[in-house]
Amino acid sequence: MPDLLLGPLLRYADETEATVWVETAAACEVEVRLDGANHRSRTFSIEGHHYGLVHVAGLEPGVAYRYEVLLDGEKKWPEESSGFPTSVIRTLDRGGSLKLVFGSCRISAPHEPPHTLSNEENELGVGTDALYAMAMRLQHEPSENLPNALLLLGDQVYADQPPLDTLDFIRSRRDTSKPPGDAAADFEEYSRLYRDSWKDPAIRWLLSTVPSAMVFDDHELTDDWNISEAWVEEMRTLPSWDEQIFGGLASYWVYQHLGNLSPQELEGDELFEKVKHAHDAGPLLREFFYRAHRDPLLTRWSFCRDFGNVRLVVVDSRGGRVLRRDRRSIVDADEWRWVEERATGGFNHLLLATAVPVLPGPGMHHLQVWDEAVSSGAWGERAAVWGERLRRSLDFDHWGSFHDSFVELTNLIRAVGAGEKGQPPASVVILSGDVHYGYLAEATFHNQDVTSPIYQATCSPLRNASAATKRRLESTGWTKLGELVGRFLAWLIGAGQEGMSWRLTHREPWLENQVATLELEGRRAMLRFEKATIGGSGEPVLKRIYRHILA
Repeated sequence: MPDLLLGPLLRYADETEATVWVETAAACEVEVRLDGANHRSRTFSIEGHHYGLVHVAGLEPGVAYRYEVLLDGEKKWPEESSGFPTSVIRTLDRGGSLKLVFGSCRISAPHEPPHTLSNEENELGVGTDALYAMAMRLQHEPSENLPNALLLLGDQVYADQPPLDTLDFIRSRRDTSKPPGDAAADFEEYSRLYRDSWKDPAIRWLLSTVPSAMVFDDHELTDDWNISEAWVEEMRTLPSWDEQIFGGLASYWVYQHLGNLSPQELEGDELFEKVKHAHDAGPLLREFFYRAHRDPLLTRWSFCRDFGNVRLVVVDSRGGRVLRRDRRSIVDADEWRWVEERATGGFNHLLLATAVPVLPGPGMHHLQVWDEAVSSGAWGERAAVWGERLRRSLDFDHWGSFHDSFVELTNLIRAVGAGEKGQPPASVVILSGDVHYGYLAEATFHNQDVTSPIYQATCSPLRNASAATKRRLESTGWTKLGELVGRFLAWLIGAGQEGMSWRLTHREPWLENQVATLELEGRRAMLRFEKATIGGSGEPVLKRIYRHILA
């Protein structure tokens, strides 16, 4: 009989339907059983791995359904020995409130010392896992108190810093003294990476019960992925790169992206339809992602979800970049038109999610604007080489490093907030991760009739506290001196007059492992940040560090 290797993951869920994702050890029929109804789907295969995505329909709004997962008729979930409650599918309540949990950047490591220590205390330390702490809290909550969605904003897995079990697996099958070293190198290793990153019983239960939406950042493939045209050209010279990029993109597609789509979008997805009917979809996906890596027009990783009268537009800020030196863009022109059509007024709240922040510290933003111009030749070729080195060493790849895209997005936000695209929302909130610290900033457009409050909410990391030196550099971008230096450099190359400004709503960024919760009810909005720490019982807990009324 087939076994359940990973999952179930509850992915899409609205008022009347949901999708449940699994990975199995063999081809089989996957059945989701709840409330006397059975929903079934055959698995599909990718290079010897088997996956199922089950559409659960006919549900009632505002109801929590306990469910089981069966493979070829034999119950495989829930696991009675796990100690966690039975998994539920909780549908949205029409006109009800929305509780959205979000965060980014999670390294998978044991929940014990030295891994639970800080990076300063031990080189293996990554701190207490905020997602694990969230799961431990929610297991004691009634179903009506569960979040409506979990939004993971990049670096759900670290292909270049794999878990110990994955690392042992990699070293058992190839020589890691050759590129790409200890990083995941192909689909087989990427699939093991996902399994080892999400197999912890607490994380597995959380993902089976709270609907999740996910978008990638660089570490799902490798550090600095798509930071510049020069970087991509260098990587393509490596004999290992084609296999590495296929493994990374194909695994992201099946482990993360498919679950972001609604059942209706899945029905109209031509690639998914071909994969479901292929004996082995490996060759099909290999050919598709080889071309997609070279032509961003072939894929759209961005997606949109509505939660009642709240719209969430998740903009891919990594995989669809246009990296020509003379025309850099976060997304291609077709995908940008897709974003413009969906980022509108007429909703109580508009949420724009993107892995890398749109509004980092003002000093850091203007420094990236300056570096993009220098790296593109504004000060000559010798300076361009130096600018490229600086870009990679300091991870200059936020929206300011794609200044044309920054201007387009902030102009779009201004238009929404001014009522040019329908009734202005009660709030426009940009949700991001990446930077390994958290903050809330409020933006102001100068001499513009913008009535919606505009915020940048960044929550990072869930578990991967970075070195103190890097955190200090990032934090300097929020100081007055850092902003003056950044603005001066941007002025030198004739840029940086944004027509807007933004400031922290609190004193300074938070550097701990953390998770954030956005609570929306009608036109009211509240945001809460919590850090992960060890409680008096020795178990991970969440402790509030900030709360702010947005609207």
